[in-house]
Amino acid sequence: MNQPAHLLAGRRAEQIAEHYLVAKGLRPMARNFRGKTGEIDLVMKAGATLVFVEVRHRRGQGHGGGLASIDRNKRRKLIATARLYLLQKRHGDRIPCRFDVVIVSGNLAAPELSWLANAFDMNDI
Repeated sequence: MNQPAHLLAGRRAEQIAEHYLVAKGLRPMARNFRGKTGEIDLVMKAGATLVFVEVRHRRGQGHGGGLASIDRNKRRKLIATARLYLLQKRHGDRIPCRFDVVIVSGNLAAPELSWLANAFDMNDI
């Protein structure tokens, strides 16, 4: 089955972001975690902190770039999905968490990456 080009590009951007974060010392825990409220692209570990990563691919800066596309509604969905992940993995509120954003810009053959650690938190809705 052929997938639309934008889905293939998004999946590739997630792979690029994951490799980048691994090179920076994070450990992968899950990819494309889905819940009824949405999806989290990557779940990583940075030391004792669980990191929920939203990956945005933008060929250019039109439409405000990657960070501008993570509005209040998107943050609400990400936070709700992260809470579901924590419940399913039985972490509860015992583990420190943060939300990072990785923006993959330009051509995927030679992308530019911007990593925004702690872009927002559980109370940021």
